[in-house]
Amino acid sequence: MSVNRIGILGAMPEEINGIVSLLKDKQEIVKGMRTYYVGTINDIEVVVVFSRWGKVASATTVTHLIVEFGISQLYFIGVAGSVSLDLAIGDIVVASSLVQHDMDARPIVKQFEIPLLGKVELYPPKELLERSFYEMKKLESSSSLLQLISMEQQENFSISNPKVFLGKIASGDKFFANNNEKESLLKLLPDVLCVEMEGAAVAQVCFEYNIPYVIIRTISDAANESSHVDFKEFVGQVASRFGIAIIKALVK
Repeated sequence: MSVNRIGILGAMPEEINGIVSLLKDKQEIVKGMRTYYVGTINDIEVVVVFSRWGKVASATTVTHLIVEFGISQLYFIGVAGSVSLDLAIGDIVVASSLVQHDMDARPIVKQFEIPLLGKVELYPPKELLERSFYEMKKLESSSSLLQLISMEQQENFSISNPKVFLGKIASGDKFFANNNEKESLLKLLPDVLCVEMEGAAVAQVCFEYNIPYVIIRTISDAANESSHVDFKEFVGQVASRFGIAIIKALVK
C-alpha cells in the first residue's frame, strides 16, 4: 500500500513531544486549538498532534488530519488502564478491535452498537495490524523498551520485562479509578484488555473515511484506586520514551 502522509496521534502532550523532536523540516500549524507538527521521519512525511482527551476531542482531531492534512494512514499511541489480570504496568497492547463501552442506544439498537453503522467492534486493517504487531514483538524480544528507563524507574513502577499483547480495547468518556468500575465493565465485556478515552472514536472516524489505522496503548495503571497517582508519573517518566520507540519502529 502506498503511504503519502502518516498521521501520528498522541493521547498525552508528553507523548508527542519526543516524537516531534524526531521531525526534520518541522512546521507548526495551529488550528482549532490544536498544534499540528508537519515534517518527516525517515524521509516519510508525517503530521504529529496531541489528540486531546475524550471521544469528541479525539474524533475532531483525526477528522482534521484526514480532511485538512490528507493523511493516508494513522498511528495512535497513548496510555491505558489495565482491566486484565494478564497485563502489568509497562506492557503494550496493540488493538485487534475497539469498542465504545459507554455507547448504549437501547432499545433502538443493542448495547455497544454504533448507531447507523451496525457495528459493535471496529477492526484495524489486517495487513497494517499484523505488521505493527510484528514490530512491537521485535521491541519485546530485544528488551529495547526496558533499556529506555532507569533501574529506579523500573523499581518504582514494577517494570521488569514489558510484554506485547494483541487484543480488544474499550474506550469511553470515563477515567476508571476503582475496582468496582473495572469489574462492572468485565461483566459486560469480559475479553477487554484495557480501557482508555479515545481509541474507539478515532477508529470510527478512520473506518468511515477508509483510512488504515493502528492503535497502540502502553499500560500506565491498573484502573483502580491508585490510577491517578500511577498515571501522572508514568506518562512523564516512561510512556513518553516508549512512544518514541514505538513510532521509530513503525515509521520506516
